Amino acid sequence: MAVHEIITRREPERAILVGMALAGDASWDADDTLNELALLADTAGAQVVDRIVQARESIDPAFFIGRGKAEELAHRVKKLKAQLVIFDDDLSPAQFKNLEELAGVSVIDRSRLILDIFAGRAKTREAQTQVELAQLNYLLPRLTRQWTHLSRQAGHGGTTGGIGTRGPGETQLEVDRRALRSRIGVLTRALNRISRRRVLGRKQRTDTFRVSLVGYTNAGKSTLMRALSGADVLVEDRLFATLDSTTRRVYLGYNREVLLTDTVGFIRKLPHHLVASFRSTLEEAVDADLLLHVVDVSHPRCEDQIASVYQTLQDLGIAEYPTLVAFNKIDRFDDPGMQRRLRARFPDGIWISAQEARGMDDLRWAIYDRLEGQRTVMNLCIPQAEGKLLSELYRVGEILNTAYEGNDVLLEVKLSRQNTRRLLPGGRFRIKR
Repeated sequence: MAVHEIITRREPERAILVGMALAGDASWDADDTLNELALLADTAGAQVVDRIVQARESIDPAFFIGRGKAEELAHRVKKLKAQLVIFDDDLSPAQFKNLEELAGVSVIDRSRLILDIFAGRAKTREAQTQVELAQLNYLLPRLTRQWTHLSRQAGHGGTTGGIGTRGPGETQLEVDRRALRSRIGVLTRALNRISRRRVLGRKQRTDTFRVSLVGYTNAGKSTLMRALSGADVLVEDRLFATLDSTTRRVYLGYNREVLLTDTVGFIRKLPHHLVASFRSTLEEAVDADLLLHVVDVSHPRCEDQIASVYQTLQDLGIAEYPTLVAFNKIDRFDDPGMQRRLRARFPDGIWISAQEARGMDDLRWAIYDRLEGQRTVMNLCIPQAEGKLLSELYRVGEILNTAYEGNDVLLEVKLSRQNTRRLLPGGRFRIKR
């Protein structure tokens, strides 16, 4: 079974969610993270029948939640006829083994669940390659135990399967580490080739200002792209609705247009293997002139989501990039206190509703303002034969003074940094004074 194969299920698997509340943990509350885990489980096709939160001073190395709580979990599995247990944190191979033996059902962790969702959502060859690479990197350190729940066949016909089963089939799981690393090498080289093609493609459009949509998954990035560009892009109220980056031209007015790219959504505890594997897709954000951070302001933990996105941007090395924050879904938002806090923290933020196309003119103007940026006055000596360049300077610049000297045009012009870089690379035609 290929890692990207979508398996048709006859009915949702009954799942129990398990979270941990460690003493002194300043991250999101365990109940809130389990709410998000429930959305992930629903996206994967599971039916959540129960949830358990265990408070401990530290993680139990054998059962993660402790032997006593694990026995309680096993009792609930039998009582509720659950078929799957999903932990909100990553488990060790020993913890997997002990918990599965005690509960008698499949146990997966948050990373495995997200990988399974990505496998089901991967449509293009690039996305499928990225998901398979992430899955194999996830499996590699876990080959010390038998992943029977990954290779099990639900039913005798093999036409159905459970959540967490979208992985390498039995024959792949039986190979040794050398063969696994060999496959990882093949996939890595394939993604490197894709990355090089992306770089070449970007070089061919370096004269256009690039804006990348980033944000927490389900923040409304695809809806915003449709509202700004009018393009027919997939809009779905599900986590990770799209995996592949999509680029569209957006006209801002004032004779200006930008390239707008929608990237894969971020999420708390996003498996680092996925971040690494999807780097070729996320490079669209790395290579952007401006990051447009879309925030679902109606979410009760939107400030925590902002922090999670910022952490992912740090991991990608682009946290210091020019960023414009768009607070989306104001049609669902009614919290004056939070609005005051966010306006104080992000005074340049734009408040919009992509669904209702509210605030789009304000957003276009804000992007235009970032495109123009701080203008610089410079003196140029340009041959009259450079008619195309002269025409473009008159179109996008503010001409302060014009004179003629032989076959040259002497211009005093005010240009934005982006247009200076685009039209006058290497400082050509500039008169240094």
